[in-house]
Amino acid sequence: MSTSRDTTLTEGNGLRRSLSVWQAIGISVALMAPSMAANINPQGTAGLVGRATPLAFFLAAVAVLLIAYVFVRLCQYYRHAGSVYVFAGATLGSRAGAVAGLGLMGTYAFYGLVTGSAAGIFGAEFLDRLGIWTGQPWWSAFVVAAVALALALVLAIIPAKGATSLLLIVEGITVLLILVISAVVLARLLGGDAPGGAEFTLDVFTVPAGTDRSTLFLGIIFGLLSFAGFEAAATLGEEAHNPSRDIPRAILGTAIFGGVYFTVVTAIEMMAFGTDAAGVDRFVHSEALLGDLGTSYVGAWVGDLIVLGAAVSAFACCLACLVGAARLLFAVMRDVSPQSPLARTGRNGTPAAATSLIAGVVVAIALVMMTFFSAEPFDTFLWSGTIGTLILLVAYILATIGCIKLVFIDKRLDVAGWQVVIPVLALVMLGYTIYRNVYPFPAGAAWWLPGTAFGWLIVVTLVAFLVPGLARRLSEGMAHLEEQDRAGFTHRQG
Repeated sequence: MSTSRDTTLTEGNGLRRSLSVWQAIGISVALMAPSMAANINPQGTAGLVGRATPLAFFLAAVAVLLIAYVFVRLCQYYRHAGSVYVFAGATLGSRAGAVAGLGLMGTYAFYGLVTGSAAGIFGAEFLDRLGIWTGQPWWSAFVVAAVALALALVLAIIPAKGATSLLLIVEGITVLLILVISAVVLARLLGGDAPGGAEFTLDVFTVPAGTDRSTLFLGIIFGLLSFAGFEAAATLGEEAHNPSRDIPRAILGTAIFGGVYFTVVTAIEMMAFGTDAAGVDRFVHSEALLGDLGTSYVGAWVGDLIVLGAAVSAFACCLACLVGAARLLFAVMRDVSPQSPLARTGRNGTPAAATSLIAGVVVAIALVMMTFFSAEPFDTFLWSGTIGTLILLVAYILATIGCIKLVFIDKRLDVAGWQVVIPVLALVMLGYTIYRNVYPFPAGAAWWLPGTAFGWLIVVTLVAFLVPGLARRLSEGMAHLEEQDRAGFTHRQG
């Protein structure tokens, strides 16, 4: 007999069951920021695998669908609101939960730089398109990124009523516009009248000569980065009308939408820019992929709207990253040093000191990259995206191992035994992606990317295992904080 654990809070301090499966899918899709991701993430992959970028994104989609199975099963058993670190702690113990939670704090910090850099790149491009700031120096995107980060810090500390809804609406409109432009581009590719002689070809799903197939698993990092946050529906368990049914459907629906969207849109982008060396070079150096295509295939005003929407999307993600990292830091300090300013909330009910520190860390990471590695805006996006995603993959691995233990070893759910193949395949894909990113070990300064990611994971693992009782307190504290955050979110939306 299938069993489940329903820990829904009681009326008075509980979360209202007000979300349908479509609303849960909508929130999860918005948190993936598909309009930002489709405009810049494929460029990181194209620099490694060239025209085969859509193939790498397809492999990322396969990996995400396998991981989605893990979250579906975990949500069927644990009906409460929970993120990946909550599930890791519930299935593998408090130390695993603490490692995943502290690891994700690092991911959020690096993703804060990813999204801040993207906001700067798109924002500077938008100003250039409008003629407001032309002839920009190389550091112009950093200036816009600094403004975006400062505004995100203010909104993270002093939440603006209705800001979340507005950002979600802009994201939705931009995604719809991207889908329309993609359809127009595809029609012209098929019709043979695309600009520059571009044509429809399935070569985008083949690895070019001279490129090792294993390199796809270097490029897959930016495909997985595009899906980051797809499992957000898992945190809505206490707000769904029927959590054991709706939340698994929302997670799977989000993964399927993302897989189709990113694979198809990336393929259209690559075909439109061209699959030869010159086309790939234009692809990699575009300031906004779909913005440029919108301008070329429809009109400048369409390209401008897409670039603006992508900038807003990146800003919204930057805000979410600051909030996520600050909440985790607050939970850590509340249990480690309750009297610390980092363990206190300000007059707005938000952890102002923790949020400010996280923003400072994001700035510090950018300054280190600029000072010691001569990083330009796209470099900070590229490097911090790689570091943050490698950490995230380890958290996914912990959740996947926890799923195997819960479902197939402890047999807490009535599931056919052959299905163990699915999470095992997820482990294989995640494991090989990590392996390929560290072996052969990157030469020169590139070793800092996996070195930083796994250096942080080693530190948090040592903390979790060497400090008696700390892991349990941190794991419980982070889980409790997430319940409070979800309750607050529902109250604000109401």
